[in-house]
Amino acid sequence: MLKNILVEQNLHWNHQQKSYIKRDKLAKLISYLPLKQIITITGIRRCGKSTLAKEAIYHLMQSGVEASNILFVNLENPYFLEYRNNPNYLGEIYDAYLKLFNPQGRIYVIFDEIQYFNQWQVYIKSKYESSDIKYIITGSNSSMLSNELNTLLSGRSLNIHLDTFSFREFLVFKQIPHTTELECISNKIEIYKAKEEYLKWGGFYEVMEVEDESVKKDILISYIRNILYQDIVPRYNIRNSEVVERLLFYLLSNVTTQLNYSTLSDMFSVSDKTIKEYINYFEDVFLLKRIDRFHNKTKERIKSSKKIYALDNGLLHVAPRHSKNLGNALENWVFNHLAMTYDTLYYLRDGKEIDFYAGDTLYQVSYTLEDEKTLKREINAFKHFESISAQKCLVTFDSIEKIEGIKVVSVDVFVLD
Repeated sequence: MLKNILVEQNLHWNHQQKSYIKRDKLAKLISYLPLKQIITITGIRRCGKSTLAKEAIYHLMQSGVEASNILFVNLENPYFLEYRNNPNYLGEIYDAYLKLFNPQGRIYVIFDEIQYFNQWQVYIKSKYESSDIKYIITGSNSSMLSNELNTLLSGRSLNIHLDTFSFREFLVFKQIPHTTELECISNKIEIYKAKEEYLKWGGFYEVMEVEDESVKKDILISYIRNILYQDIVPRYNIRNSEVVERLLFYLLSNVTTQLNYSTLSDMFSVSDKTIKEYINYFEDVFLLKRIDRFHNKTKERIKSSKKIYALDNGLLHVAPRHSKNLGNALENWVFNHLAMTYDTLYYLRDGKEIDFYAGDTLYQVSYTLEDEKTLKREINAFKHFESISAQKCLVTFDSIEKIEGIKVVSVDVFVLD
């Protein structure tokens, strides 16, 4: 049975591998392949981690590596459930592979969704030093592939974090040329329509593939429930799963707002400590992300009120919303782009508010500037924080101009620049 599963999962052994859309992170993954270190690929479920690993398989074969020297194992397969508490079974999988082939030279082993095996890192460490095996492992939990891995394998791993499809990758999927100014101008109508779709539904591949919006929503809800009941509730032994689910849906319907743990504690009838723990879990599985209010003192930043964002715009539509808030959706999109670009990202608040402060630039987000009051509010906020930075950028859905020294740019130009 085990050998059958391995053959089914390793189509490249019979040169039957599929072709995939090339992801931007592939170049970094390829650069890590010659190194000894273990490569970890982290990201939310269904963002394309397995596909990225399979792209690496194709590259290796194109570079002359024998197909039989590459083993891919999806550990999420139900067959492996009964063995998940026995990390040594990973060795039995490898032994079953060796009975199929007699590989010579370096072997590449890809364990997909490795968090399904408890204490997996003990097995990986035992093999790391004593064999010429290049490990690539993927997982959907940031703590598992950072804290737990580094404890045993400090300095022995290199991480690649994969997000859902960026807007640039989305345009590649849509086959809309966009790499030069001429192409952007020539395809402005197609890019505009793609921009509207991406703002609403984000970059999960399976969501991008379907046209029916009700089906898109059903797919996203299924993702949420799988993450809750496979990655969070059992992992952290949560008894009151209903509260966790209600809290998550509430937060998804209130992204871009400041968190008040006391209010949430009263609302869900649990302690504020429990609320914080649950939000930590949501961050660990890449559903949500908090950012601090900027302060020159690190201690004050840590104590500050947090703002919360979803790590894909499609997630905004799985929870009930009182209105179609395009401004919040646009701010969430800009957040995700900045979070991919900068290691540190803050917001500013002192009487007035700046949405983001990163890379010594102040960023404001406004869906439209047609309302005079909105424009005045954004300009005054920039002026209020000029002592922090004179670099200003105002991101809108469709405006490109310069107002009182402020660069105003449409979101597509902003993320493609």
